[in-house]
Amino acid sequence: MFATSEQTTIQPGVWEQRLTQQKDPLQRLAVIDQLTGHYAYTNVLRAQQLLREQWELLQQHDITDFMFRYFLNTMVVQNQLYEFEKAEQTGEQGIAFLEDAGSAMQLIELYIEYAGVCSNLRDLETAERFLQKAAKALKNFPDQRLFARLACRRGYMHLYSSNFPTATEQFLDALSRLDALGKVRHLSDEYIRSLIFAGLGQVYENMGENEKSVAAFLQVVDLCERLGLANRLAWHYLNVGRAYMGMGQYKKAKVYLQKVIDTRDDLSLEARASAYANLGNCAFEQGRLGEALELLDRAEHLHRELNPNDHYNLSIIANWRGRIHTAQGHFDTAAASFQAAIDLSDELENAGILAEIYEHYADLCARQGNYEQAYTYQLLYNEYWNAHLEYLDRREQHELEVKYEAAKKEQATELLELKATQLQLKALRAQMNPHFIYNALNSIQQFITSNDSSTASKYLAKFAKLMRQSLEYSDEESISLEKEIEFLEDYLYINEKLRFEDRLSYKISVDDELEEDILAVPTMIVQPYVENALEHGLRSRKDGLVTVHFYLWDDDTICCTVEDNGVGRAEAAARHRNDPERQNYRSRGTQITEKRLELLRQSKEQEVSVKTIDLYHPETHESTGTRVEILIPIVEIQLK
Repeated sequence: MFATSEQTTIQPGVWEQRLTQQKDPLQRLAVIDQLTGHYAYTNVLRAQQLLREQWELLQQHDITDFMFRYFLNTMVVQNQLYEFEKAEQTGEQGIAFLEDAGSAMQLIELYIEYAGVCSNLRDLETAERFLQKAAKALKNFPDQRLFARLACRRGYMHLYSSNFPTATEQFLDALSRLDALGKVRHLSDEYIRSLIFAGLGQVYENMGENEKSVAAFLQVVDLCERLGLANRLAWHYLNVGRAYMGMGQYKKAKVYLQKVIDTRDDLSLEARASAYANLGNCAFEQGRLGEALELLDRAEHLHRELNPNDHYNLSIIANWRGRIHTAQGHFDTAAASFQAAIDLSDELENAGILAEIYEHYADLCARQGNYEQAYTYQLLYNEYWNAHLEYLDRREQHELEVKYEAAKKEQATELLELKATQLQLKALRAQMNPHFIYNALNSIQQFITSNDSSTASKYLAKFAKLMRQSLEYSDEESISLEKEIEFLEDYLYINEKLRFEDRLSYKISVDDELEEDILAVPTMIVQPYVENALEHGLRSRKDGLVTVHFYLWDDDTICCTVEDNGVGRAEAAARHRNDPERQNYRSRGTQITEKRLELLRQSKEQEVSVKTIDLYHPETHESTGTRVEILIPIVEIQLK
């Protein structure tokens, strides 16, 4: 299991003192790295200051680990400050940098954090794409800490899609994985834990389970207060207060709503505005009407300061104000408030809010004795309430359709993976044809019987290594390009020395822009085409040559060419027809490989293909061999 590159919890005062004493740029960079990893979750304004200096230092000293944590911590800070668009840009820059220079684990962590940013922007499609990339990479590099973060982010995606049962499963899975880490946890782990409880609280709130909602939100508050995770405390207090309001416990709700206003660690004016509005509602429910109006005035002032066109919150405040004026007997003022609420809601076309306003407006008219107008507004209430119910039905139907499509897509993906696994096992069985194995072992036996034990031992070791590689790689979906090339080298070496008895030469080349130790490809893709070249084109030649060349086709694809100077496909086919031993030979390896490539094309929706080209002499037009061009998807970024 690989560890993530995070810092443990530090004593910021000690490190701040070290920073003031440190003049060396690299040492200063290391101290800032420690501090930003802490302040990103506890003091975002100080983190911002340090990140600016860190970026300046990184322009002079480009160190990958520090650069990775700069992007990660900057994204966290921008997220905490509700600067989601900036966080998105930072994430894109960080991913571009790490895909060139970082490790697999760093890239996975950044994928997950970036997906969280996309979820906050409600770009769930992009979020899901990056979570899938992270999940696939974690199959090769499993890490409980990152699995927990992945599950947490997926929980929020399902929460935002109103898929509450699946969201609950994901949050509980994330919590279980964090608990499995034991007591040795990082501050960022506790931050993820706070997100998990906050997500569970929202799920329970949406499902009407207020007691569970309060319990979950209280756990968030306790965790954040205890560890100093103050950046989102205002929202957590607000959630507790709203949950208590849902239970009708206005006295307890007021305690936490007041904390939203009193805290200065969370810079969210929106949370403060919502707290004033909800405090006004609490005061109204408790009969403190004057206080309620004053609190609603403060809420309206903040909402208008944040967004003058926030018709949703402003219409709710106007509606509550109308109810308070009605209770006070100020009917004309109440009517004006309800009319203002209607005007604002008309802009929203929100049937639910309009229904509530007309219900209270009808009550006001009835109190005034204006029963005709009350009846009219009651009819409008019925009309908008029915429209709201229809909307809820349509939304529920849409959500069910989305869940169905997601489940169907997941099943299709699982089926493709199952087929790919089955084909991979078939490919293993077809990987080495019996002629190769028999000839190789027969040649080794001849060395043994001729008392050339040293040569026999050398080739036997090579052959055993090749068999072991073939078995090991069959369990993996992908391997590094470096391992694929090493496998081909061993395979061609044994063919050259044992089967073809030095009648064969070969060359494997890789373009400089391909980093074969980082890039990875599906296992057992190229070898069947090399075998095909040997079996069909070069079997009868005395000066056979196989050339294998890898180069970058595009950002997501490698092209591999396998070229031989054999007799060509037409002549090989004719010889097979006239050779009883070869009439039943089928190139099972290439057939299976092409099916695997087709499955990859379907699942990855990118160009994957095999093209066979007959080569001819430009003047005589005689066959000079065959070239196969294989477009192979880059399926993973491997750990350096």
